[in-house]
Amino acid sequence: MDFSTRQEDSRRRWTGLAAVVLFHLVLGWALMNGLARKVADSVSVLVETRIIEEIKPPPPPPPPPPVKPAAPKPVVAPKVVAPALQKTEPPPPQRAPVLSAPMPMPPVAPAEVAPAPVVREAAPAPVAPPKPVGPVAAGIACSRTPPPQAPAVSSEVRGSIFVIGTLKGGRVVQVDVERTSLKGVTDRRVMRAFVQAIETAMKEGYVCVGDDVQIRQEFYFDIR
Repeated sequence: MDFSTRQEDSRRRWTGLAAVVLFHLVLGWALMNGLARKVADSVSVLVETRIIEEIKPPPPPPPPPPVKPAAPKPVVAPKVVAPALQKTEPPPPQRAPVLSAPMPMPPVAPAEVAPAPVVREAAPAPVAPPKPVGPVAAGIACSRTPPPQAPAVSSEVRGSIFVIGTLKGGRVVQVDVERTSLKGVTDRRVMRAFVQAIETAMKEGYVCVGDDVQIRQEFYFDIR
């Protein structure tokens, strides 16, 4: 192998690299010197300042002269022309009409008028008094309402019994219990005793007016 050839190639390589580096250094130095001169030249330029005077606006135009109002024109009244009078002639006299004598008419016999038949009005049928729709209070339909005699009980009883009575010829013929609020009644036998006392008082002692009329009555008991 020839080592002298290798050494010569390495020398050439290093020489080329050194030349390239040197070229770049010279180029950078030149660029820096040129830029520095340009900056110095730009700084050395004189700056001139001028004072600009304020521009005054033009004066406003003078106001227009006042306009005098025009004088009103005189009003001329229109002339009124009276219409011409025309002569009117009176109408010609009218002649009175000639009346001719009427022709005599034959006498007409009067027609016989038959008398109108007499119509007799039928007597109105008696109107029955309206029946009440529902039960009325016993104090309105009855003039006598004696109280019932309370039965003998061994406990305290307090409350009311509401009944409805049916009238027939002014007398109570039927008694129905509507509702009750008695308190202290032990059994049905005691309740039946109170209802029996009410039926006896109404059927034997009540004096009323009406037929097929129902009456309502409340009986209050307070037994202690």
